[in-house]
Amino acid sequence: MNFYITSLFFAIPTFVALILVEAIAAKRKGVKINHSADVISSLSSGITNTIRDGVKFSFAIISYSWLVDHMTVYKLEPVWLAVVIAFVVEDFSGYWMHRLNHRVNIFWNRHIIHHSSEEFNLSCALRQSISNTIRFAAIFMIPAALLGIPTKIFAILGPLHLFMQFWYHTQLIGKLGLLEYILVTPSHHRVHHAINPEYIDRNYSQILIFWDKLFGTFQPELDDVKPVYGTLKPAQTWNPVIINFKHMWQLFKDAWHTERILDKLRIWFMPTGWRPADVKEKYPLQEVTNPEKQIKYKTENSILLVANSWVQLNITIILMFHMFTIIPSFSAILNYLYAIMLIVNVFSFTSTLDHRNYALVAESVKLSLGFSLLYFQNYSWFGLSGFYVYGLIFYFIISFLLTYYFQNEIKIGSPRPDPA
Repeated sequence: MNFYITSLFFAIPTFVALILVEAIAAKRKGVKINHSADVISSLSSGITNTIRDGVKFSFAIISYSWLVDHMTVYKLEPVWLAVVIAFVVEDFSGYWMHRLNHRVNIFWNRHIIHHSSEEFNLSCALRQSISNTIRFAAIFMIPAALLGIPTKIFAILGPLHLFMQFWYHTQLIGKLGLLEYILVTPSHHRVHHAINPEYIDRNYSQILIFWDKLFGTFQPELDDVKPVYGTLKPAQTWNPVIINFKHMWQLFKDAWHTERILDKLRIWFMPTGWRPADVKEKYPLQEVTNPEKQIKYKTENSILLVANSWVQLNITIILMFHMFTIIPSFSAILNYLYAIMLIVNVFSFTSTLDHRNYALVAESVKLSLGFSLLYFQNYSWFGLSGFYVYGLIFYFIISFLLTYYFQNEIKIGSPRPDPA
């Protein structure tokens, strides 16, 4: 296993433990920062992103290794200095990619999932994209390539740099004195996630806050302006797969409906949220115009439905870790089918939280794919047999029956209030 996959076996349990600690601390303080369906959605999003990365389903327009091979003019020594320079370059690249994702229509689709929660807590940090399959961040790493900084440094530094961004997604930590001038803090990042006019499109830095101060995008958190979280066009779903592609689908529809050829072309590269005038008039979208009057998305879910979603989430995590352990031993096609089944499962149980009829369709696809994979492996499951296979068969059947039950429960209209 590569460093990224290996690190996940330590990072994910650590993140889950910290999320639980935050939830307990928030409850003791009487601060409402969690909602069961929202946390499930966040963790599910993290699962889909991790699965996508685990099977390496992404493409680089230009890779850093290519830049090193063709652009090195001086081999930087010693190693510790190369690591320091690599960290600064990684953070610089992260700032500009982050800023592009916020400011350009087509790139916003790569990042909208991270801002889709209307809460703000540690689980939000795990809302990561599966729609950013085409990567081009290497263009911002040319300074490191010129100095011949090895690719292997970034292979280790990249995941660590990402994991270091977890801790500041919280409302429970106030301003941190001197650190506010050096690092991105929870206060800075609360501003970044807020949709208040005073805060929108600010604080893109990832570890070192001085990039925002250098490039004019810094905004401190104001004592008299409480951050309101989410997106200006609310996601209105718990399903992270849908959120990942919802903005792109809207761009396609707008490009199709607009009458001007120029608008069909430029809509993709205009500032985020821009829509042709004729489309805005004919097809208005729900948009938050006054954050102080925000009505958060909520569905009335029974205790049993929420409990089922937590169980489904945990089973998916267990199967994901199993998939990581067997990837080197099986063909790419089988690995992709395993990954697809897990993502379909996420689609299914989060759609059930949304009270969507297509949850049962997704569950049927999962059931069919699961039994097909068992059949083609002679009734073994990626190296597992016996008790484990019987357990999986039982799980597939019970999962389908419960989804069917919840669909009928929703149609009858008798679910109890969401316990969260």
